[in-house]
Order: sequence, then C-alpha cells, then structure tokens
Amino acid sequence: MIIKEILGNKSNMDLANLKIDFLELEWFETSKRIQSKTTNNGEQISIKFLKEGQHLSQDDVLFRDDKKAIIINIIECEAIVVAPSSLLEMGTVCYEIGNKHAPMFIQDNKVLIPFEEPLFKWLSASGYHPSKESRQLKSILRSTDASHGHGHSHSHEHNHKENNEQPLFTKIINFASKYSNEK
Repeated sequence: MIIKEILGNKSNMDLANLKIDFLELEWFETSKRIQSKTTNNGEQISIKFLKEGQHLSQDDVLFRDDKKAIIINIIECEAIVVAPSSLLEMGTVCYEIGNKHAPMFIQDNKVLIPFEEPLFKWLSASGYHPSKESRQLKSILRSTDASHGHGHSHSHEHNHKENNEQPLFTKIINFASKYSNEK
C-alpha cells in the first residue's frame, strides 16, 4: 500500500466501528518523507510524501476504508525530561539544548530530549534537575533556520495541526506574552 498524504488525525475523524491497525514509528522516523514499514497487523506500507514539510504526528490517519483505519503510534523511548520552574529557566534550557543541536520536544510545559548520557550529565551539572523517563516524543520543535546544514530543510509549508508544531521562537513569544498578561 502506498501512502502519499495524511488523511487527518484520530482526534478529528470518526473511526467508530473500524478495525484499527497501528503503524509504529520511532520519533526520528516521523519526518522521513520516504520509508517502508509494516503495521502491527502485517500490512506493508510505503510512505512517499512528495511535498516538503510533511511530518507524521501521533494518531495521524494514513488509511481508512469502511472496514479499517491505519493510524500512527509513536513508540516510547528513553528521554531526558526537564521541568523548568520559570520562564527564564525555560528559555535558558531551550537555548542551551539548541546550541548543542539536540532535537527538542515541548510537552506539558516540560522540555524532552532523546536520552544521551553526556547531555543528561551536563544538564544535571548545570542545575536543571533532569530526569530519565520513558516517553513518547511527539512535539518536536522545528527550527525556522535551515542554515545549520543538517542535510534537510525545515519548511513550514504545512498546516499546524496543533500549537505545539510552531517554531521555538514563536512558542517562547506566545508563552512570554501569556505570562506577562497574567501579572
């Protein structure tokens, strides 16, 4: 089966009475435009996104007919979790992690990074009090600057399904304005 586009998300589609088959992906596979995988029920899937900037998210629906739906499930992995205690700490920890070019996720007002022992030790030594947890990494922060030479572009020619797919700078500005309006 060839998949060329995301049909929608489980959160906004009626999938009642359909058999659900999951396509399990690692967090880093969600941005791959071309890949071949097998669903939990053994269905061969070839993903071939032609447009730049298409990223798979938790619960995205790839296929649906009158009998079944194939849905994305992001596999949990070991992650570093930092729960900043202030806006300043949020900005500082994001800046420091960004300087290390580590992929970063914001979920439930916490910063998550795929686990790397040296980064965990550095965050601990810097006083950020990280923890190591098994988590789904679902909301990657996407850079608006592709000049760092990561071998791929960071296009934003896609629909933001949720607020959590905004660039880091936009999130910080929105968070800061919300925080300043509460005072």
